[in-house]
Amino acid sequence: MNQDYSEQILDMAQEKGVLVARELRTRSIPNVFLGRLTDQGLLEKIGRGLYRLPDAPISEHHGLVTAAARVPDGVICLLSALSFHELTTQIPFEVWMALENKSWAPKKQGLPIRYVYYSGEAFSEGIEAHEIEGTSVNIYNPAKTVADCFKYRNKIGVDVAIEALRDGYHQRKFTVDELIHYAEICRVHNVIRPYLEAIL
Repeated sequence: MNQDYSEQILDMAQEKGVLVARELRTRSIPNVFLGRLTDQGLLEKIGRGLYRLPDAPISEHHGLVTAAARVPDGVICLLSALSFHELTTQIPFEVWMALENKSWAPKKQGLPIRYVYYSGEAFSEGIEAHEIEGTSVNIYNPAKTVADCFKYRNKIGVDVAIEALRDGYHQRKFTVDELIHYAEICRVHNVIRPYLEAIL
């Protein structure tokens, strides 16, 4: 077995947390080494084309890490972002992920991902990079997430959006100015205003 390839793969898994098989192509490493390392117990397969070190730490947000590895251009949004920011009592059974309008959505391949399409600033604004299990995961910040929840209130429920607004404000996860900024980007300023006035 080519020791150099094996070491490169293990180093990548250590660095990234979750290793995606297609990333080996950038280093011209044959995929067959993934199977060999898995057979030896040096790697663990956690999904189609997804690997990690067997002793890698697993957090409560492991699903977000897996989704981010599978769809690197996506951004964690709506219920999944609310859960990450502790702004909801809901526990989503699937990962909510935003893609830029007209982007191609990968096959789910056993991973429960629900895609929502955003465009322009509604997609690009309010993104934060959080390191989870050694992997950088893009997640919308609390103010942007609350604005998104009002925009997609028919999908997730207006009660969830109101709860997130109230809790986010009282926990000081965002300022009123920040919320208004993102509400204007998402074109829901007039929708949010009466609920915001009620808690001020």
